[in-house]
Amino acid sequence: MTRKQLLTRTEIAKMDGENKVHFLNPQARRRNKSLGDAAGLVALGVHLIEIPIGSTASEFHCHLYEEECLFILDGSGVARIEDAVYQVEAGNFIGYPAGGQPHDLRNTGAGLMICLVVGQRLPFDVAIYPDKGKRLYRMAAQPWDLVDINAIEHPAPRRHT
Repeated sequence: MTRKQLLTRTEIAKMDGENKVHFLNPQARRRNKSLGDAAGLVALGVHLIEIPIGSTASEFHCHLYEEECLFILDGSGVARIEDAVYQVEAGNFIGYPAGGQPHDLRNTGAGLMICLVVGQRLPFDVAIYPDKGKRLYRMAAQPWDLVDINAIEHPAPRRHT
């Protein structure tokens, strides 16, 4: 398949997109158009997403190594970042640094929330899902490992002599 660097407004509108449900949260539903894949990007994921009324974009999470951000194009809702909840609307930008605070985005408005979401695609990452007590380890071309946070053992650091 030949990839294009330029995707026109008409081409994007005609893209089917994919309905996604987060594997840890059936209330985290969105329609996803992967603009980055269509344009041949490898190191960045760029997605145009539509979040239905009452849904969240994903499970409450943070990434230890990858950065992500989003720009709200249409609609309104609430962004939960760590323990704070913020009212958000079209025109707002949210940046999530690597190793930052857990976050999610919920559509509490009267219509679809539409966002442009951008994230790194590193060959590895660790995602933490604090509400579920889970940690996800991801390595390129390997199956993901989802573990209970309480089952993780932290051995004492080795002393160098």
